[in-house]
Amino acid sequence: MAKRVAVIDIGSNSIRMVVYEKTSRFAFHLLHEAKSKVRISEDAYKNGGNLQKEPMLRAFDALENFLSIISSLKVKKTLCVATSALRDAPNKKDFIDKVRTKLKLNIKIIDGMKEAYFGSIACANLLPVQNNAISIDIGGGSTEFSLIDSNNVSKTTSLELGTVRLKELFFDKELVDDAIKYIDSKLDSFFTDITPNTIIGIGGTFRAISNAMMKNSKYPYKKLHAYECSEKDFQDFIADILEADRSTLKKLGIKKDRFDIIKPGALILQRVLKRLSIKKLITSGVGVREGVYLSDLLRGSKDKFPNNYNTSVRSLLDLHLDDKNFSNQLNTLSKKIFDLTHKHLGIDKKYRYELATAAKLYITGNNIHFYSKRKHSYYLIQSALEYGFTHQQTILIATLVKFSGVTSQSHYEQYSALLPDIDTLNKLSYILAVTNALLSHKPRNIDFDLKLDGDKLIVDSDKNLYLAKENISKLIEIDNLKVIF
Repeated sequence: MAKRVAVIDIGSNSIRMVVYEKTSRFAFHLLHEAKSKVRISEDAYKNGGNLQKEPMLRAFDALENFLSIISSLKVKKTLCVATSALRDAPNKKDFIDKVRTKLKLNIKIIDGMKEAYFGSIACANLLPVQNNAISIDIGGGSTEFSLIDSNNVSKTTSLELGTVRLKELFFDKELVDDAIKYIDSKLDSFFTDITPNTIIGIGGTFRAISNAMMKNSKYPYKKLHAYECSEKDFQDFIADILEADRSTLKKLGIKKDRFDIIKPGALILQRVLKRLSIKKLITSGVGVREGVYLSDLLRGSKDKFPNNYNTSVRSLLDLHLDDKNFSNQLNTLSKKIFDLTHKHLGIDKKYRYELATAAKLYITGNNIHFYSKRKHSYYLIQSALEYGFTHQQTILIATLVKFSGVTSQSHYEQYSALLPDIDTLNKLSYILAVTNALLSHKPRNIDFDLKLDGDKLIVDSDKNLYLAKENISKLIEIDNLKVIF
């Protein structure tokens, strides 16, 4: 597979382009992203689905600019897919032929089942593992559903339910009751014998609502991907949207360019929620584009990452770490100390993974600036630990790296909604600080043994551990654990 790959997704409302760069076999990061709200389906649904002249011109111009970006980034492979608007358009050949002839770009129209599959494999691979979930991708012309259990995808389908479609057929004519009947009739074909407890939301409508909810609740972490909320909070918010005028939509945090299509999308979600007993909703920052990329990247492994593999962790290590041996030692030793002490300290076993990940990524900021390495590691983790972690996990991992000792009270107050209790946090932080101190001399291999005797963590070695002893003595001790050489 090429090192740099561009994916263009021509949707009914927007055209989006992403450029991904591989850092190792299955690891990648986002190199560039561009988006244009060309609304290629504008006025199509009230004209027999035919694409109109002005929207097609806007789409062509956006694609021409996207290809200029692709060329400047020296991308070796470009994948371009189109969904509902082109799929439904009787005159789609005119647009596709023009793009192929003048821009040398081949557009692949994917059917609704494939569109649903791409969105769901992106969620299955790039969100924290979810069991008994349903993904919902509300686009301008259609809505896709899939069942996701762990990283397995099933029962994909596509329904003719889209924000632009509903706007032009019903909302522009103030026929909301007819829109409800139309939505319900479409949902009847899919919602039989389905009992998911989690909704994974893909697409612009879901993200717009989640963004607004985050702002209104003063949510402490400014990342949309993997944002979670309760069914009640979500229901209440979409009810407010459906009752709002333009002024109120603005106050709710809905952007101006979504004023005319947010209500059709909210209504679809309301009618879906009416049929299900949902406990939580998760927002996905990934969708069809990432699914297209992953189907290419993972084509030899059944569209799944290897077990216990995280592409964001691997990419951070690839991009920012020279001393991988030391990183592995920190990871190994932190797990050993945790295993020896977690029962004694009363730490839930579930935090072992976050501690070990923090240890592995602890020195990723070294190459930016040695003296402020923890600050830079913290920033890299908060920003670029993109996939496969809940917000609680990411903030915990970043916090452990930044403080590696006693956490500041102001930081804890800022993120307390996403962090464990302060006692647990300080104990985990102390374990990471001890891990780093014990490896102060950077041995080629770990050259000491550990055992727990009562409240004493005994370090046994025939080597000179002078630096380790000195650095351990500088740490603020926690109750019930002393490090003894």
